Amino acid sequence: MISNKFRWGILGTGNIARVFAKGIANSGNGELFAVASRNLIDAQSFAKEFDVTVQHGSYEALIEDPEVQVVYIALPNVLHSEWAIRAANAGKHILCEKPLAINYVEAKNIVDAAKRNNVFLMEGLTYRCHPQTAKLIELLRAKVIGDVRIIQATFSFQADRNSNNRALSNDLGGGGILDVGCYSISMARLIAGVALNKEYAEPLEVYGAGHVGSENLIDEWAICCLKFQNDILAQVATGVYLAQENVVRIFGSEGKMFIPSPWVPGGREPGITKIFVQKRGEDKPQEISTETKMGLYSLEADMVANSIEMRQASVMKWEDSLGNMRTLDRWRQTVGVSYKSDGPIIDRTCS
Repeated sequence: MISNKFRWGILGTGNIARVFAKGIANSGNGELFAVASRNLIDAQSFAKEFDVTVQHGSYEALIEDPEVQVVYIALPNVLHSEWAIRAANAGKHILCEKPLAINYVEAKNIVDAAKRNNVFLMEGLTYRCHPQTAKLIELLRAKVIGDVRIIQATFSFQADRNSNNRALSNDLGGGGILDVGCYSISMARLIAGVALNKEYAEPLEVYGAGHVGSENLIDEWAICCLKFQNDILAQVATGVYLAQENVVRIFGSEGKMFIPSPWVPGGREPGITKIFVQKRGEDKPQEISTETKMGLYSLEADMVANSIEMRQASVMKWEDSLGNMRTLDRWRQTVGVSYKSDGPIIDRTCS
Protein backbone atom coordinates (compact mmCIF):
# COMPACT_ATOMS: atom_id res chain seq x y z
CA MET A 1 0.00 0.00 0.00
CA ILE A 2 1.33 3.43 -0.97
CA SER A 3 1.56 5.86 1.95
CA ASN A 4 0.68 9.55 1.94
CA LYS A 5 4.36 10.49 1.98
CA PHE A 6 6.03 11.95 -1.12
CA ARG A 7 7.28 9.12 -3.31
CA TRP A 8 10.91 9.65 -4.32
CA GLY A 9 12.73 8.20 -7.28
CA ILE A 10 16.53 8.32 -7.44
CA LEU A 11 18.43 8.59 -10.72
CA GLY A 12 21.78 6.91 -10.15
CA THR A 13 23.20 4.38 -7.71
CA GLY A 14 26.54 5.94 -6.73
CA ASN A 15 27.79 7.00 -3.32
CA ILE A 16 25.73 10.17 -2.94
CA ALA A 17 22.59 8.25 -4.01
CA ARG A 18 23.24 5.83 -1.15
CA VAL A 19 23.75 8.67 1.31
CA PHE A 20 20.48 10.31 0.27
CA ALA A 21 18.60 7.00 0.33
CA LYS A 22 19.43 6.73 4.03
CA GLY A 23 18.28 10.30 4.48
CA ILE A 24 14.90 9.63 2.89
CA ALA A 25 14.44 6.55 5.09
CA ASN A 26 14.77 8.71 8.21
CA SER A 27 12.80 11.69 6.94
CA GLY A 28 9.35 12.63 8.11
CA ASN A 29 7.61 13.27 4.79
CA GLY A 30 9.20 11.05 2.18
CA GLU A 31 9.65 7.44 1.12
CA LEU A 32 12.08 5.97 -1.39
CA PHE A 33 9.79 4.36 -3.95
CA ALA A 34 11.96 3.81 -7.06
CA VAL A 35 15.57 3.76 -8.25
CA ALA A 36 17.02 3.79 -11.76
CA SER A 37 20.34 2.85 -13.25
CA ARG A 38 21.46 2.27 -16.82
CA ASN A 39 22.08 -1.27 -15.65
CA LEU A 40 19.06 -3.06 -14.16
CA ILE A 41 21.31 -5.32 -12.08
CA ASP A 42 22.78 -2.24 -10.36
CA ALA A 43 19.28 -0.88 -9.71
CA GLN A 44 18.18 -4.21 -8.26
CA SER A 45 21.25 -4.40 -6.02
CA PHE A 46 20.60 -0.86 -4.76
CA ALA A 47 16.93 -1.67 -4.20
CA LYS A 48 17.79 -4.75 -2.16
CA GLU A 49 20.16 -2.71 0.02
CA PHE A 50 17.63 0.05 0.70
CA ASP A 51 14.32 -1.82 0.40
CA VAL A 52 13.16 0.07 -2.70
CA THR A 53 9.85 -1.05 -4.17
CA VAL A 54 10.51 -0.41 -7.88
CA GLN A 55 13.69 -0.81 -9.91
CA HIS A 56 14.20 0.59 -13.41
CA GLY A 57 16.91 -0.33 -15.90
CA SER A 58 16.89 3.11 -17.52
CA TYR A 59 16.56 6.71 -16.41
CA GLU A 60 13.74 7.20 -18.91
CA ALA A 61 11.64 4.51 -17.23
CA LEU A 62 11.84 6.20 -13.85
CA ILE A 63 11.02 9.62 -15.31
CA GLU A 64 7.95 8.09 -16.96
CA ASP A 65 6.83 6.19 -13.84
CA PRO A 66 3.48 7.76 -12.86
CA GLU A 67 3.91 6.78 -9.20
CA VAL A 68 7.12 8.79 -8.76
CA GLN A 69 6.45 12.31 -7.50
CA VAL A 70 9.92 13.68 -6.72
CA VAL A 71 13.15 12.87 -8.55
CA TYR A 72 16.57 13.10 -6.96
CA ILE A 73 19.25 13.50 -9.63
CA ALA A 74 22.40 11.83 -8.33
CA LEU A 75 24.24 11.70 -11.65
CA PRO A 76 27.60 13.12 -12.85
CA ASN A 77 27.58 16.90 -13.35
CA VAL A 78 27.40 16.71 -17.15
CA LEU A 79 24.07 14.86 -16.95
CA HIS A 80 22.28 17.26 -14.61
CA SER A 81 20.90 19.53 -17.31
CA GLU A 82 19.47 16.79 -19.55
CA TRP A 83 17.77 14.83 -16.80
CA ALA A 84 16.53 17.78 -14.77
CA ILE A 85 14.84 19.18 -17.86
CA ARG A 86 13.41 15.77 -18.79
CA ALA A 87 12.11 15.33 -15.26
CA ALA A 88 10.49 18.76 -15.33
CA ASN A 89 8.89 18.04 -18.70
CA ALA A 90 7.48 14.86 -17.18
CA GLY A 91 5.90 16.86 -14.38
CA LYS A 92 8.21 15.60 -11.65
CA HIS A 93 9.44 17.71 -8.75
CA ILE A 94 13.24 17.85 -8.66
CA LEU A 95 16.11 17.86 -6.22
CA CYS A 96 19.28 18.07 -8.30
CA GLU A 97 22.71 17.46 -6.84
CA LYS A 98 25.10 20.37 -6.83
CA PRO A 99 26.21 22.03 -9.01
CA LEU A 100 22.86 22.58 -10.68
CA ALA A 101 24.57 22.37 -14.08
CA ILE A 102 27.90 22.76 -15.86
CA ASN A 103 27.40 26.48 -16.57
CA TYR A 104 24.94 29.34 -16.27
CA VAL A 105 23.19 28.76 -19.60
CA GLU A 106 22.45 25.13 -18.73
CA ALA A 107 21.27 26.16 -15.25
CA LYS A 108 18.97 28.80 -16.74
CA ASN A 109 17.46 26.19 -19.06
CA ILE A 110 16.72 23.97 -16.05
CA VAL A 111 15.05 26.81 -14.15
CA ASP A 112 13.02 27.77 -17.21
CA ALA A 113 11.85 24.15 -17.55
CA ALA A 114 10.76 24.10 -13.89
CA LYS A 115 8.84 27.35 -14.38
CA ARG A 116 7.25 26.17 -17.60
CA ASN A 117 6.07 22.91 -16.08
CA ASN A 118 5.15 24.36 -12.65
CA VAL A 119 7.30 21.90 -10.70
CA PHE A 120 9.50 22.22 -7.63
CA LEU A 121 13.25 22.57 -8.17
CA MET A 122 16.11 22.84 -5.69
CA GLU A 123 19.86 22.57 -6.05
CA GLY A 124 21.28 20.18 -3.46
CA LEU A 125 23.63 22.44 -1.52
CA THR A 126 22.68 20.46 1.54
CA TYR A 127 24.24 22.68 4.23
CA ARG A 128 21.61 25.31 3.43
CA CYS A 129 18.98 22.97 4.97
CA HIS A 130 20.74 22.59 8.33
CA PRO A 131 19.72 24.70 11.37
CA GLN A 132 23.36 25.64 11.88
CA THR A 133 23.18 27.74 8.71
CA ALA A 134 20.00 29.39 9.95
CA LYS A 135 21.79 30.17 13.22
CA LEU A 136 24.71 31.67 11.30
CA ILE A 137 22.29 33.96 9.43
CA GLU A 138 20.67 34.95 12.73
CA LEU A 139 24.04 35.86 14.26
CA LEU A 140 25.09 37.88 11.23
CA ARG A 141 21.82 39.81 11.17
CA ALA A 142 22.32 40.60 14.86
CA LYS A 143 25.79 41.94 13.97
CA VAL A 144 27.43 40.00 16.78
CA ILE A 145 30.80 40.70 15.14
CA GLY A 146 29.85 44.10 13.75
CA ASP A 147 30.12 44.72 10.03
CA VAL A 148 31.44 41.85 7.95
CA ARG A 149 34.82 42.65 6.38
CA ILE A 150 36.43 39.38 5.20
CA ILE A 151 35.05 35.89 4.57
CA GLN A 152 37.20 32.78 4.25
CA ALA A 153 35.58 29.57 3.00
CA THR A 154 37.27 26.33 1.93
CA PHE A 155 35.96 22.99 0.71
CA SER A 156 38.60 20.64 -0.68
CA PHE A 157 39.58 16.96 -0.69
CA GLN A 158 42.10 14.61 -2.29
CA ALA A 159 40.56 12.08 -4.65
CA ASP A 160 42.15 8.78 -5.60
CA ARG A 161 43.70 9.06 -9.06
CA ASN A 162 43.47 5.30 -9.59
CA SER A 163 39.73 4.98 -9.00
CA ASN A 164 38.37 6.62 -12.19
CA ASN A 165 36.88 9.25 -9.89
CA ARG A 166 34.35 11.46 -11.65
CA ALA A 167 35.77 14.46 -9.74
CA LEU A 168 39.00 14.10 -11.74
CA SER A 169 37.29 13.74 -15.12
CA ASN A 170 36.75 16.62 -17.52
CA ASP A 171 34.29 14.52 -19.54
CA LEU A 172 32.10 14.13 -16.43
CA GLY A 173 32.33 17.79 -15.40
CA GLY A 174 34.86 17.29 -12.62
CA GLY A 175 37.25 19.73 -10.97
CA GLY A 176 37.23 21.47 -7.64
CA ILE A 177 35.45 24.64 -8.73
CA LEU A 178 32.28 22.84 -9.81
CA ASP A 179 32.41 19.85 -7.48
CA VAL A 180 32.88 21.54 -4.10
CA GLY A 181 33.91 25.11 -4.91
CA CYS A 182 30.20 25.69 -5.47
CA TYR A 183 29.80 25.34 -1.68
CA SER A 184 32.51 27.89 -0.91
CA ILE A 185 31.11 30.41 -3.39
CA SER A 186 27.55 29.93 -2.14
CA MET A 187 28.64 30.50 1.45
CA ALA A 188 30.52 33.69 0.55
CA ARG A 189 27.51 34.99 -1.38
CA LEU A 190 25.19 34.07 1.50
CA ILE A 191 27.27 35.78 4.18
CA ALA A 192 27.87 38.88 2.08
CA GLY A 193 24.18 39.03 1.25
CA VAL A 194 23.07 38.87 4.88
CA ALA A 195 25.64 41.56 5.73
CA LEU A 196 24.08 43.73 3.02
CA ASN A 197 20.52 43.04 4.27
CA LYS A 198 19.78 40.75 1.34
CA GLU A 199 19.24 37.00 0.96
CA TYR A 200 22.47 36.66 -1.03
CA ALA A 201 24.88 38.94 -2.88
CA GLU A 202 26.54 38.92 -6.28
CA PRO A 203 30.27 39.74 -6.41
CA LEU A 204 31.36 42.89 -8.18
CA GLU A 205 34.79 41.44 -8.94
CA VAL A 206 36.09 37.87 -9.27
CA TYR A 207 39.77 36.91 -9.44
CA GLY A 208 40.78 33.27 -9.56
CA ALA A 209 43.86 31.13 -9.95
CA GLY A 210 44.46 27.41 -9.89
CA HIS A 211 46.40 24.35 -10.96
CA VAL A 212 44.99 22.59 -14.02
CA GLY A 213 46.02 18.96 -14.54
CA SER A 214 47.93 18.43 -17.77
CA GLU A 215 46.12 15.18 -18.54
CA ASN A 216 42.62 15.58 -17.05
CA LEU A 217 42.31 19.31 -17.88
CA ILE A 218 40.39 20.08 -14.71
CA ASP A 219 41.28 22.34 -11.80
CA GLU A 220 42.86 20.09 -9.18
CA TRP A 221 43.11 22.94 -6.68
CA ALA A 222 42.09 26.57 -6.98
CA ILE A 223 41.50 29.78 -5.07
CA CYS A 224 39.34 32.83 -5.72
CA CYS A 225 39.05 36.35 -4.36
CA LEU A 226 35.69 38.09 -4.47
CA LYS A 227 34.74 41.70 -3.85
CA PHE A 228 31.17 42.64 -2.89
CA GLN A 229 29.45 45.93 -2.14
CA ASN A 230 30.66 47.85 0.93
CA ASP A 231 34.16 46.44 0.31
CA ILE A 232 33.24 43.03 1.73
CA LEU A 233 35.97 40.64 0.57
CA ALA A 234 36.01 36.86 0.34
CA GLN A 235 38.80 34.34 -0.03
CA VAL A 236 37.55 30.94 -1.15
CA ALA A 237 39.49 27.77 -1.89
CA THR A 238 38.70 24.37 -3.32
CA GLY A 239 40.26 21.25 -4.73
CA VAL A 240 39.73 17.64 -5.72
CA TYR A 241 43.39 16.67 -5.44
CA LEU A 242 44.46 18.56 -2.33
CA ALA A 243 43.16 18.15 1.21
CA GLN A 244 42.72 21.52 2.91
CA GLU A 245 41.08 22.79 6.09
CA ASN A 246 37.36 22.69 5.34
CA VAL A 247 36.18 25.53 7.55
CA VAL A 248 34.62 28.98 7.35
CA ARG A 249 35.97 32.08 9.09
CA ILE A 250 34.33 35.50 9.16
CA PHE A 251 36.10 38.65 10.31
CA GLY A 252 34.09 41.71 11.28
CA SER A 253 34.62 45.18 12.68
CA GLU A 254 33.82 43.96 16.21
CA GLY A 255 35.04 40.37 16.25
CA LYS A 256 35.27 37.10 14.38
CA MET A 257 33.38 33.84 13.81
CA PHE A 258 34.60 30.32 13.17
CA ILE A 259 32.57 27.41 11.77
CA PRO A 260 34.53 24.15 12.07
CA SER A 261 31.97 22.01 10.21
CA PRO A 262 30.17 24.22 7.68
CA TRP A 263 29.47 21.82 4.82
CA VAL A 264 28.45 18.55 6.49
CA PRO A 265 27.26 19.71 9.92
CA GLY A 266 27.20 16.87 12.40
CA GLY A 267 28.91 14.57 9.93
CA ARG A 268 25.49 13.90 8.29
CA GLU A 269 24.09 12.56 11.57
CA PRO A 270 21.81 14.05 14.26
CA GLY A 271 23.62 15.83 17.05
CA ILE A 272 25.15 19.10 18.17
CA THR A 273 27.16 21.47 15.98
CA LYS A 274 28.94 24.64 17.07
CA ILE A 275 29.74 28.11 15.84
CA PHE A 276 32.44 30.02 17.72
CA VAL A 277 32.02 33.78 18.19
CA GLN A 278 34.81 35.90 19.64
CA LYS A 279 34.09 39.58 20.11
CA ARG A 280 36.85 42.14 20.09
CA GLY A 281 38.49 42.37 23.52
CA GLU A 282 37.33 38.95 24.72
CA ASP A 283 39.92 36.33 25.66
CA LYS A 284 37.89 33.28 24.64
CA PRO A 285 35.25 32.63 22.00
CA GLN A 286 31.65 31.90 22.89
CA GLU A 287 30.26 28.56 21.73
CA ILE A 288 26.91 28.77 19.96
CA SER A 289 25.37 25.28 19.75
CA THR A 290 22.71 23.95 17.42
CA GLU A 291 21.11 20.56 18.02
CA THR A 292 19.22 18.46 15.49
CA LYS A 293 17.20 15.27 15.92
CA MET A 294 17.56 14.37 12.24
CA GLY A 295 20.55 13.82 9.98
CA LEU A 296 21.59 16.30 7.30
CA TYR A 297 20.07 14.49 4.32
CA SER A 298 16.84 13.75 6.16
CA LEU A 299 16.58 17.48 6.80
CA GLU A 300 17.12 18.10 3.10
CA ALA A 301 14.44 15.60 2.07
CA ASP A 302 11.94 17.21 4.42
CA MET A 303 12.94 20.70 3.22
CA VAL A 304 11.94 19.61 -0.28
CA ALA A 305 8.66 18.06 0.90
CA ASN A 306 7.73 21.10 2.97
CA SER A 307 8.51 23.50 0.11
CA ILE A 308 6.93 21.73 -2.86
CA GLU A 309 3.77 23.83 -2.87
CA MET A 310 5.91 26.98 -3.21
CA ARG A 311 7.88 25.36 -6.06
CA GLN A 312 11.20 26.55 -4.60
CA ALA A 313 12.79 26.41 -1.17
CA SER A 314 13.44 29.59 0.77
CA VAL A 315 16.94 28.34 1.68
CA MET A 316 18.01 27.79 -1.95
CA LYS A 317 16.00 29.81 -4.42
CA TRP A 318 16.36 29.57 -8.19
CA GLU A 319 17.94 33.00 -8.58
CA ASP A 320 20.46 32.11 -5.87
CA SER A 321 21.49 29.01 -7.82
CA LEU A 322 21.75 31.02 -11.03
CA GLY A 323 23.90 33.63 -9.32
CA ASN A 324 26.16 30.87 -8.02
CA MET A 325 26.57 29.45 -11.53
CA ARG A 326 27.46 32.86 -12.95
CA THR A 327 30.19 33.25 -10.34
CA LEU A 328 31.49 29.72 -10.93
CA ASP A 329 31.68 30.50 -14.66
CA ARG A 330 33.74 33.59 -13.92
CA TRP A 331 36.06 31.65 -11.61
CA ARG A 332 36.58 28.90 -14.19
CA GLN A 333 37.29 31.48 -16.88
CA THR A 334 40.14 33.00 -14.88
CA VAL A 335 41.59 29.55 -14.13
CA GLY A 336 41.22 28.34 -17.72
CA VAL A 337 38.97 25.31 -17.27
CA SER A 338 36.32 24.52 -19.86
CA TYR A 339 34.01 21.63 -20.77
CA LYS A 340 32.65 20.33 -24.04
CA SER A 341 29.21 21.81 -23.38
CA ASP A 342 30.57 25.30 -22.65
CA GLY A 343 31.12 26.54 -26.20
CA PRO A 344 31.08 30.35 -26.05
CA ILE A 345 29.02 30.27 -22.83
CA ILE A 346 31.81 31.39 -20.49
CA ASP A 347 32.60 34.44 -22.58
CA ARG A 348 28.94 35.49 -22.68
CA THR A 349 28.30 35.15 -18.98
CA CYS A 350 31.53 36.78 -17.83
CA SER A 351 31.42 39.95 -19.92
